[in-house]
Amino acid sequence: MAESGGLFRDMMIHDLDMARWLLDEPIESVFAVGSSIIDPAIGEAGDVDTAMVTLTTASGKLCQISNSRRASYGYDQRIEAFGSQGMLQAQNESDTRLRFTGEAGQVEEKPKWFFLERYAEAYRLEIGDFVDAWREKRAPLAGAQDGLEALRLADAAERSLREGRKILLQADADLNK
Repeated sequence: MAESGGLFRDMMIHDLDMARWLLDEPIESVFAVGSSIIDPAIGEAGDVDTAMVTLTTASGKLCQISNSRRASYGYDQRIEAFGSQGMLQAQNESDTRLRFTGEAGQVEEKPKWFFLERYAEAYRLEIGDFVDAWREKRAPLAGAQDGLEALRLADAAERSLREGRKILLQADADLNK
């Protein structure tokens, strides 16, 4: 972990950022668990290769994020939102998005292999908004505060894992203890 921010800062930070946007209200607590079960060297370096985080908002919304440093079949990132009126799912991206269903079951291609493939269009749109914001003299849709809040959640997750307890963000304003 000496040259890495750890799983929470290097990987899950993007999921934490997205969770903030999807939940659309302040996150009040963070609880993390993790282990090194895929690569012992990661554990020896002081990090985890597999982790789960539960976020709780002010109104009681729950968000669970699972991360692993290895998915043998490609870049796996799915979202499911459950509510009183139904469920919304965003599935993994693949090159063709085709699925065959037959007598033996369902077969579909593997997800895109790497995050740069998966998010090429999203990166293009975000850079486009940044340029448009500069031209229009307005703030971009994603700003520095969004990045700072995602880092605050990643730091809270790291602290939760280290201390083995839920971190209350309002009560624990200083996460660098």
